Amino acid sequence: MNTPMKVAVVTLISLVGAACDRNDGDVTSTGRPTGNTSSSTTTTTPSRTTTTTPAVDNTARNKVDRDSNLKTPMDQSENSSDIKITAEIRRAIMDDKAMSTNAQNCKIMTDKGAVTLRGVVESQAEKDAIEAKARTVAGASSVTNLLEIKTK
Repeated sequence: MNTPMKVAVVTLISLVGAACDRNDGDVTSTGRPTGNTSSSTTTTTPSRTTTTTPAVDNTARNKVDRDSNLKTPMDQSENSSDIKITAEIRRAIMDDKAMSTNAQNCKIMTDKGAVTLRGVVESQAEKDAIEAKARTVAGASSVTNLLEIKTK
């Protein structure tokens, strides 16, 4: 084997070895990621340093959906007037360009004309604005506002 070829082979073996030492998080026995992205990892090698941040996790907030006494989107009535109320409230929220993505994604459930609002919003102002929009559509006494303000 000539010298340039030996150098190429040694370089290739070094690169493969470095790639094998890289920490890609939790993996299954098949080498696939487990989906566990909740831990923060910092990997340092002589040539680089990488840091991954934990994924946003709303699991704790979503546990409230397991309470059978609270309304969930599955409780939305299929009555045409209830669907119309929900759609009009959603349209009013979406038309307000000042609303955050969280506010636009709040849960709106209508059953027998009674509206329940749930989810996380960015501020008290958004919470109040969504409630006002819902009351305009459904009536002043027909809205239960269970929206939560995002904690920083």
